[in-house]
Amino acid sequence: MKQEYLSQPNYDPRLGKESRIATRETIIPNPKAKILDQVREVMRYKHYSLRTERSYCDWIRRYIHFHQMKTRVELDNGSPKVESFLSHLSVKGNVAVSTQNQAFNALLFLYREVLHQSLDKVQAVRSSRLPRIPVVLGIEEVKRIIGVMNDTPQIAVKLLYGSGLRLMECLRMRVKDLDFDMRQITVRDGKGCKDRYTVMAANLVSPLREHLNSVKILHENDLANGYGCVFLPGALERKYPNAAKEWGWQYVFPARSISVDPRSGVQRRHHLDEATINKAIKIAATKAGINKRVSSHTFRHSFATHLLQRGTDIRTIQALLGHEDVSTTMIYTHVLKLGGQGVPSPLDDLAM
Repeated sequence: MKQEYLSQPNYDPRLGKESRIATRETIIPNPKAKILDQVREVMRYKHYSLRTERSYCDWIRRYIHFHQMKTRVELDNGSPKVESFLSHLSVKGNVAVSTQNQAFNALLFLYREVLHQSLDKVQAVRSSRLPRIPVVLGIEEVKRIIGVMNDTPQIAVKLLYGSGLRLMECLRMRVKDLDFDMRQITVRDGKGCKDRYTVMAANLVSPLREHLNSVKILHENDLANGYGCVFLPGALERKYPNAAKEWGWQYVFPARSISVDPRSGVQRRHHLDEATINKAIKIAATKAGINKRVSSHTFRHSFATHLLQRGTDIRTIQALLGHEDVSTTMIYTHVLKLGGQGVPSPLDDLAM
C-alpha cells in the first residue's frame, strides 16, 4: 500500500503531524559549506536538539548513498528520489512506521529548509503498523528489579516508575524542577516540546534529597576548579549570564566527568548518559530473574498500568504521561481484562 506524504509549506515535523506555524523565516546557509554542514547550520539556527540533528544528518547521508549521488545537482527533482528511498526502507529495510516518518521528515527538512526546493506529493510504499501491547511488569517484579539496584541508577528507575517519566525526561531534569513541598515534578520540554506536571513518590523524597546533597558537593567542586556551568536552553545563557552556574539549573543526574560540548566546544558537565541507566536495568532484570524484555520505557508502561488497576481516571493518567490524545493512553486498558479478554480458561472447570 502506498502512502501519500504531503509537504505543506508551513509544516514543522518537530511539532507533530497536525501542527502548523504562521510564519517561517528563510535561512540561507553558507553556500561554500558541504551539504551536511549546511543542514547542521540551519538546524542550530532553528534550535533543533542535538539528537534530532544527528538523526536527520544520518538519514540524509543514507539517502545520498542510496542514490549514489556525487554532486549537489543530483539532489534536484527530489520527489521521485525521496519516494524510491522511502519505499526501499519499507520493502527491503522492513522499518517501522515511525522510522519511515522520521526519514521523510529529515528529507523534507533538507529540501525545504536547506535547498529551498518544494517536494511534490510523494507516493511511497507505507510501512505496516502492527498492533503491539506494551511490556508491563507486575508490582512484585518491579520491586525485585529495584531491590537489586543501588546508587544513582536505582533512584533514576524509581523516578521512571514512580512518576511515569521517559528516560531522557528523567536525565534532563534540573534541580529546580523538583518540588518537595508539593511532591511534584515539572517535566520541561517533553515530547512535542511541551511542559507538564507529574507526581513525586513520597518515599522518594528522602533518597532524592540525599542524592542532591552529593550532587551539590560535586557542583561546588566544579565551581572551585573553574567549571560549574551547565547547558541552558534557548537564549537563556545570553539573557542570564550567571544562571548557568546557579544550583537550581544543575542536572539532577550529572555525568561522572567533564566533557566538551560538541556544538560550542565549551568544557562542562553534561547529564548522565542514557546508556548507563539502560545497562543497569538490563543487569538488574537478569539478576532478578525477570524473563520479560525490560527497558527503561517498561517502567513508564508499568506506572500507567498500575495506576489504572488502582482505579485512577484515564484522563489523569493521560495528563501525567503527557499524551496529546487519550487514545494513546487507552492502550493500557488491556490490563483490566485479566486472563486474555477477561474470559476464564475452560481448563479451570476441570476437576483435576
